[in-house]
Amino acid sequence: MSILSRFPTPHHQAQQNFNKLLDDIMDYQIAKHIHQAAAALTLMLFFVRGVWMLTDSPRLSQRWVRTAPHINDTVLLAAALYLAYQAGWHAWISAKIVALFVYIGVGMIALHGSRSKSARVIAWLVALAVFFYIVAVAMTKEVLPWQAK
Repeated sequence: MSILSRFPTPHHQAQQNFNKLLDDIMDYQIAKHIHQAAAALTLMLFFVRGVWMLTDSPRLSQRWVRTAPHINDTVLLAAALYLAYQAGWHAWISAKIVALFVYIGVGMIALHGSRSKSARVIAWLVALAVFFYIVAVAMTKEVLPWQAK
């Protein structure tokens, strides 16, 4: 082994940079898939809980039904923060965050409100519409996804 082999060559440095780039891309893709899966699960859980609210199902008060969405939403938010950090800040990310707060507020009225059932149903439908807006913004990366090119 010569003494020169201890020093990185330009080719060696380029290979390390390429490997780092691949690792970053894979980390981003894994986080993106986790985020997408958690978003899909959020929608399914919210939809089912809404149906149970409509039918006055006792399942709505089960412990796992009250706990699982919070665990999933924590995973969803953690992945979202990582993705936003990796991708940089954009206006469409701000739009998703604002819409998320609207979704949470209206969703709380739908599932935990002491209002009339008709008001809760309207809140549930509005929350679903806001959720689909968030998905559309994520897919188009536009604040107004219906105006996407």
